[in-house]
Amino acid sequence: MIKVKGFGGPSSHVVFPIAGFRFGFPKGREAVMLRANIMANPQSVNTSTPAGLGYSVPAEWKPHAATWLAWPHHEADWPGKMEAVRWVYGEMVRKISPGEIVRILVRHQAEQTLAASYLKRAGCNLKQVEFVVHPTNRGWMRDSGPIFVRRKRAASVPLADQYTRRKSVLPAGCQQHVGIETAIVHFHFNAWAKYDDWQKDTKIPETAAKLLKKPLFDAQFNGKNFVIEGGGIEVNGRGTLLTTEECYLHPKIQVRNPGLTRAQYNETFQKYLGVKNVFWLRKGPDGDDTHGHIDDICRFVNRKTLVLIRETNRKDINHRPLAENWERIKDLRLEDGSKPEVVPLPMPAPLYFNGRRLPASYANFYISNACVIVPTFNDPNDRIALGVLGELFKDRLVVGIHAVDLVLGSGSLHCLTQQQPA
Repeated sequence: MIKVKGFGGPSSHVVFPIAGFRFGFPKGREAVMLRANIMANPQSVNTSTPAGLGYSVPAEWKPHAATWLAWPHHEADWPGKMEAVRWVYGEMVRKISPGEIVRILVRHQAEQTLAASYLKRAGCNLKQVEFVVHPTNRGWMRDSGPIFVRRKRAASVPLADQYTRRKSVLPAGCQQHVGIETAIVHFHFNAWAKYDDWQKDTKIPETAAKLLKKPLFDAQFNGKNFVIEGGGIEVNGRGTLLTTEECYLHPKIQVRNPGLTRAQYNETFQKYLGVKNVFWLRKGPDGDDTHGHIDDICRFVNRKTLVLIRETNRKDINHRPLAENWERIKDLRLEDGSKPEVVPLPMPAPLYFNGRRLPASYANFYISNACVIVPTFNDPNDRIALGVLGELFKDRLVVGIHAVDLVLGSGSLHCLTQQQPA
């Protein structure tokens, strides 16, 4: 680990990782395998923040260099369904990889071989896949994976993956981003302040920074780790961030940052994500293991338009809390003072496993370069949700991926993916 002073000020809160990876083309495999030596916890040098250095978090629909996944192995997340879930991963990679590299965390060489066999049989182009050997507790990369910020830089270089020199395919109408550099913010994943096994997952941002040779910012508030997850925030890339009170302000349940107030959260979001405007919705659907992640509730589809889930069945337990969000959203003003367009997204009929309500939501879609992948649930509202999103995303395909088995793990497509901006 190298601590660097003089980056953006007299003394910077930035960690630059040193080289320490072995990488190459394994024999008999078309995919790339990268091996990480797990880094120690970063030692910060003072107080510079991403916003202070001109970084901000981009919108998900902006061009990606890659998508990050972690190969599923945690049986408790999908009891009796692991085989089916692996095939869902194959379908995800098959849809995403035509437009960008897919980086997949695997725990060891044997798991890489297993994953490659599934992906190959699923029809994936393994030349667009890179395996990164890193131990994990679970595989929810939206929350434990690297959260990227970016800024303009003086020098211009072509967009290309520095290890494979393969260029990502951008959506129609998008141009390559030159003069852009990215960094990673470490938000100290702790398994949603619910589970005890997170010590491996929390090191993923460090490993990503080391692999990609990116600056790593250590998110802090008053000298303590500042804990959030990628699924707990939603941005339009222009300065507005959405989140929920249920997730980060509840005083007793799954408390990530004990004692932090709304104003202190807003301040810290601004420092580490470069946003200007934070808006809080109430809560999410029943059954959400994360206790209120915004990515099951409300999503931007462009800088001025968002979709918000709505439950029309008044007898459903979700009807009242989701209706409260619709009341609140009337007060949302974007960073420029304008009022956004809000489009309703339906809810599927309730799904249960062993008597437990599952957090099935069409809002958990993922925007990749090639397409938007949307969870579907063998439900009549699948067609309506795909139609709504198809009308909103004019620049790329909108495709459904069967997620009945996937949501047994209390998440689906967006929860499992993390974009790496170009």
